[in-house]
Amino acid sequence: MQNKVVVITGGSSGIGRACAEVFGKAGAKIVITGRNEQNLQEVALQLNQLQIACLPIIADVTNENDCVHVISDTIHHFGKIDVLINNAGISMRALFEDCELSVIRKVMETNFWGMVYMTKFALPHIIHSKGSIVGISSIAGYRGLPARTGYSASKFAMNGFLEALRTELIPKKVHVLIAAPGFTASNIRKTALAKDGSQQGESPRDEEKMMSAEKVAMCILHAVKKRKKELILTSQGKLTVWLNRCLPITLMDKLVFNALKKEPNSPLQ
Repeated sequence: MQNKVVVITGGSSGIGRACAEVFGKAGAKIVITGRNEQNLQEVALQLNQLQIACLPIIADVTNENDCVHVISDTIHHFGKIDVLINNAGISMRALFEDCELSVIRKVMETNFWGMVYMTKFALPHIIHSKGSIVGISSIAGYRGLPARTGYSASKFAMNGFLEALRTELIPKKVHVLIAAPGFTASNIRKTALAKDGSQQGESPRDEEKMMSAEKVAMCILHAVKKRKKELILTSQGKLTVWLNRCLPITLMDKLVFNALKKEPNSPLQ
């Protein structure tokens, strides 16, 4: 990673922030994007104190023009792009029958279209550097999760897009990684959207028992160095993906339903 230029969307918190520090400590120059200027500046200051070169850019990945400017500003400042980590994302928790369509649309615009925009505009530079495109997906991209229809749809879409792109880019020697962290201790559940589009506010899961964002970032760094095509993290995540491939659909549906029904304040009955 020495002197590589790494662009990380959603870099002001959670896995994105952890990736900024981990990749920076490995020698990379970091570009972080986000909508909150104060949070971005706090992360940039922390990275600078660690002697990590960092360019914070205020941007909303759902805005195509913002994504264009992220790439152009990065090229102007650092001259190249070696790694793009599509990390910006939001979650949701509500039964589809109760959920406003605007919630599904917002999740898709952020998680899927935000990745598409950033990848499209960064691609010529990554082809030139024979670099890496990373999508921070989810176990929900392998197994649809009840009360998270919009989130699951966005991650399934991401996985299919990146799988097709990876195959297209074989002649260009570009590395594409689908990374599925599983349940990770981050703020994504606290900012998850409720049925009316408001933020959930509290995580329905015990964050202390989950893999840390820093551990996830270390695993992603290793996968990028090794140019792995897929990364599925946590024993629960690996088991879920394996069972979903092996068990009868009806049995798997019941197992997943019963597991998520146990969450505090679960909308599942």
